[in-house]
Amino acid sequence: MKPEQKLELARRARVMRALGQESRLCIVHSLREGERNVTELTDEVGSDISTVSRHLSVLQGAGIVYARRKGRMVYYGLRAPCVLRFFECVDRVLEESSSACGLEGRAVT
Repeated sequence: MKPEQKLELARRARVMRALGQESRLCIVHSLREGERNVTELTDEVGSDISTVSRHLSVLQGAGIVYARRKGRMVYYGLRAPCVLRFFECVDRVLEESSSACGLEGRAVT
């Protein structure tokens, strides 16, 4: 594999790791409606401010969210809203895998 291909795969893996945590998925899901500040996201995620801030830092580092300062508040939004289409793809995979296994209508654990 060429070095540039390895680099591209590493960059993709970084995005996937950023999305690979339930609280960060909740943050992305919350941002689908528009910008939110840390306090609003803390309420929605159900974690403390420092934890949500750390998750936001990971998502920012992966290029998924952006931060915008307005006065003393910082608002976060989706830099890459196309990630929501990825969620649709994941849902389709879950539906297909559950129907292929005869698990329609049952929770998959």
